[in-house]
Amino acid sequence: MNRREFLALSGLTSAKLAWKAATPFTGISEVGSSNADIVLRIAPVTLELAPDTVIKTVGYNGTAPGPILRMHEGKRVTVDIYNGTDVPELVHWHGQLVSSGVDGAEEEGTPFVLPRGRRRFTFTPQPAGTRWYHTHAMSDGNLERGTFTGQFGFLYIEPKTEPGNYDQEIFLAARHWQPSLAHKGPGNNGWEVAYGACSINDKALGHGEPIRVKLGERMLFRFLNASATEDIRLALPGHQFKVIALDGNPVPSPQIVEVLQLAVAERIDAVVEMNRPGVWILGSTNDEDRNTGMGVVVEYAGRQGEPQWIAPAKVPWDYTSRTPWDYTIFGSESPAVPQPDGRFDLTFGKIPGERVTFNRWTINGKQYPEADPLLVKAGKRYRLSFNNDTGDSHPLHLHRHNFELTKFNGKPTAGILKDIVNVPGRTNNTEVDFVANNPGPSLFHCHMQLHMDFGFKTLVKYV
Repeated sequence: MNRREFLALSGLTSAKLAWKAATPFTGISEVGSSNADIVLRIAPVTLELAPDTVIKTVGYNGTAPGPILRMHEGKRVTVDIYNGTDVPELVHWHGQLVSSGVDGAEEEGTPFVLPRGRRRFTFTPQPAGTRWYHTHAMSDGNLERGTFTGQFGFLYIEPKTEPGNYDQEIFLAARHWQPSLAHKGPGNNGWEVAYGACSINDKALGHGEPIRVKLGERMLFRFLNASATEDIRLALPGHQFKVIALDGNPVPSPQIVEVLQLAVAERIDAVVEMNRPGVWILGSTNDEDRNTGMGVVVEYAGRQGEPQWIAPAKVPWDYTSRTPWDYTIFGSESPAVPQPDGRFDLTFGKIPGERVTFNRWTINGKQYPEADPLLVKAGKRYRLSFNNDTGDSHPLHLHRHNFELTKFNGKPTAGILKDIVNVPGRTNNTEVDFVANNPGPSLFHCHMQLHMDFGFKTLVKYV
């Protein structure tokens, strides 16, 4: 499958995307006289991961994941969003440096797309790279809302120039499905979430078409962790991943690794040299996740037989270990960064749910909306220092800004630009810098759905 064929199968054959609803929407007003560049329709969908695993959820344009959206860096786009559900919705353009009014966060003042309504948003895509779009509605413990639904999809911002030194480009979103409430932690923890099924894109392992490759091809994989609450680790037996970008941003030092780890909402771009013919499973290193569907078959031309899985050798960030994935190996060889103009020391706490309700989460002892905002001045550089007093890791996201990782788990680094950093439990030595260059309120939060539902967020405010 070449790039053109893949895009055609993904339902994206032009810059303009549209989907005809099976039933008409009623009670909505016109959004404008001219056609939009992109049309997204939020509506119920039925997803067959496997013949015995059918998911009823809410998605975009009749699918989950939604269509791969390709935009051009710096070229203004207009998006019409139709909400075919009975609840208000938001679409967040994750990783984009857009205004608060279109970012897709209620806390920043973005207006909801009302039930059975529609709204038009216009913005200039930037920066380039592998981004994604998803609902930013809170679930508040409702496992049929927020990122527990199928409202997510890849957003790829085409750079003004791209070397194109690959033979195939494949977008793979790893996902947990069928959420249910569970007590997974020891002691007095509150309700958490367990899952009954997994997939990569819209199919469980062993169902749908394989990824077909030829000996000697260079495959560019764009990976996304689209799960609501779970980290993901992926391997392809007999092959190695050359990581070239994190969260869509090229890394200073591309590295070859056996296993990829993606926290919730993270993306990794990796090139794989297809040099070991066979029929393989690209899948989760977690046996339970892989056995419930988190994988896809990779089939070399002329090869047949049962797909093979070989567990990778133990690596420092294997799922059986609490040692975190080490971002710093991708950083600059000279980890020197400018001194910040200001600093915020943020301590993350947990109020246990005592096995009768959900855990609650605090920043410097306060839950949102009581949490103190981070006050900044335009043009200044700020350092966020994270002290995680909880046993949970936290994938932290700052809207409408990139940040530079300056220290991770005690190791200094530079040059790694991200929009998510996963802070390990019980650590106090991870720091990021950002430049206050996008005025307006900006949401800072943990991307674990239940964490941001129950207090783990605050705002960056310009003064």
